[in-house]
Amino acid sequence: MKVDLFDFDLPDENIALRPSEPRDAARLLVVAPGKALDDAIVKDLPTFLDPGDLLIFNDTKVIPAQLKGTRFRGESSASVDATLHMRVAADQWLAFMRPAKRLQVGDRIRFGHDGDVCFLGKMDATVLEKRDAGEVLLGFEFSGAALDEALHAVGHIPLPPYIASKRVEDERDRSDYQTIYAREEGAVAAPTAGLHFTPELFEALEKRGIERHFVTLHVGAGTFLPVKADDTSEHRMHAETGVVSREVCDAVNAAKDRGNRIVAVGTTSLRLLESAASADGRLEPWSGATDIFITPGYQFKLVDALMTNFHLPRSTLFMLVSAFAGMEQMKQAYAHAIESGYRFYSYGDGSLLFRAQQDA
Repeated sequence: MKVDLFDFDLPDENIALRPSEPRDAARLLVVAPGKALDDAIVKDLPTFLDPGDLLIFNDTKVIPAQLKGTRFRGESSASVDATLHMRVAADQWLAFMRPAKRLQVGDRIRFGHDGDVCFLGKMDATVLEKRDAGEVLLGFEFSGAALDEALHAVGHIPLPPYIASKRVEDERDRSDYQTIYAREEGAVAAPTAGLHFTPELFEALEKRGIERHFVTLHVGAGTFLPVKADDTSEHRMHAETGVVSREVCDAVNAAKDRGNRIVAVGTTSLRLLESAASADGRLEPWSGATDIFITPGYQFKLVDALMTNFHLPRSTLFMLVSAFAGMEQMKQAYAHAIESGYRFYSYGDGSLLFRAQQDA
């Protein structure tokens, strides 16, 4: 499909630079087949679900994966920026580097926080490989927990470009850009639909009889990358690693058997569930990397509803929601959201999408 089909105009004033307070006070646009668009707020969520429905959350935890450093090669040096996006070994990360063209395999990079560095005065890495689109493989001197500690000491929270271009990251972002249930460290971007949840909303969902379960997909920086191809068939998704446990599978399959709905909180949860689902709609334990790319025409195997934020024009995420709820339906929903002053992107408002009928 032509990428231009997923384009739309978004005024700057619709881009949220801070989250709503409290989190569940954000607006919620409910989109269901054959029904009028419904303007609600996030804390109304329990009223749109039935007892026995399952919410599936992504419990990944954002790490300070944006690094500033100095590249050394012989007597020369230059400033570089790195955004880590996928851990491939205890001491190795794939990263997007700027400027990447001038890097060479074997270059040494010393990362630090405004000129200061951790531990014995340094946090060094070596360029092990160069790949396409500014991606490199970095090998660090530290490994495992020691590397994690070093990243927390020198790294920055990698705010999305549409926020970072308008203001600098601050201490508040360390909590704002994290779900209240974040547990498994490894993401470099938040599963932003989950940012709307509060302890009070969890309590209301429990009283309604809504189950909640957790999977893990470590969101990578590839989620920020624009689609540069003219056709969706030419776009390559970057892989992200995730885990679905046997316990979650049993709960999901039991809910399906009794006729309840599976509600993915965020596109990351949906992508992982669909990656782990069998052709007959059963969820199987799963661990590994997925680069699933969902566009209109995809046949969903498992997920019945999706809670998600409002996404960028021409993005893979807008393609996903168009596949899920119907392209014309989503174009109408986004036009309504823009006109009605909904706040877009990571810190913005949410939507609750019920899956469109699929062609046999």
